[in-house]
Amino acid sequence: MPLGPVDPQIAALMNRFGVAGPPPATAPTVEEMRAGNRMLSLAVAPSPPLDVASVRDERLAGVPVRIYRPEAAGAAPTVVFFHGGGFIVGDLDTHDGVCRRLCRDLGAVVVSVGYRLAPEHPFPAAYDDSLAVARQVGDHPADFGGGPLALAGDSAGANLAAAVALAFRDEDRPLAAQLLAYPITDLRTGRDYPSRTECATGYLLTTDEVENDIRLYLADDPGAGERAPASPLLAEDLRGLAPAVVGCGELDPLRDEGLAYADALAAAGVPVSRHRYPGLIHGFINYDTHSPAVDAAVTEMYTELGALLRAARR
Repeated sequence: MPLGPVDPQIAALMNRFGVAGPPPATAPTVEEMRAGNRMLSLAVAPSPPLDVASVRDERLAGVPVRIYRPEAAGAAPTVVFFHGGGFIVGDLDTHDGVCRRLCRDLGAVVVSVGYRLAPEHPFPAAYDDSLAVARQVGDHPADFGGGPLALAGDSAGANLAAAVALAFRDEDRPLAAQLLAYPITDLRTGRDYPSRTECATGYLLTTDEVENDIRLYLADDPGAGERAPASPLLAEDLRGLAPAVVGCGELDPLRDEGLAYADALAAAGVPVSRHRYPGLIHGFINYDTHSPAVDAAVTEMYTELGALLRAARR
């Protein structure tokens, strides 16, 4: 299928921040990567921030979290959210706007997880932190929304959400839904997905950056990429997992492995909503206030997640 053009509003945004051209000749340091990601994320965040009833920084299971509570009183669903950033960059601030919208649109308590980052803390540190927080939330529902529980994330965070969903299934813990935005699901080296070639450069995230992030993340255990939980797509059995919403941008080097995971879930009998959004690039959920196409995609995914949570309350 021929690729279409980048959504014009996203293209304008990339030009505005000087990220539309070829990657730099010299790879940035980890510190430069983090600073650049933070600058872009905060620059495109809604201003002023979306209103919710309260936002509070805490620690759960020893991990920093930010808890968003909705305006409506009474029982509410809870969403544990894991931010993207290739396991290397990103934090509670870079996805504040995403979590505020989740809280507002779903009327949900949102627990955003500040898991440890590689290379200082390679695999399985991020997974261990994510699972520990999700268990804590699941074990104490009255402290949060009191309603059904979902996991959500984008990119590397979607990888963590999928991996934690697998653990919840194996531990027989209740989970109503999972939202996976452009997940990285296969951390094996040298994987030949067409999107890794078609979208290798020119769409903000490059294939070289993906492969470098994987190397840094799996530094202490490169063989972990051959199996779950590092690579959810390689799990031996996907049956019995929570229903999923999977959304990928057409112009994303991670597109094909994200859609492959959606297809594998469906083949295992898991209810899945699968989306390939024309003109959208990696990281698009952060750009919802800058592009009607992104806003429509985010609205669709959040609406579907909300429907799954409502169904779980019946």
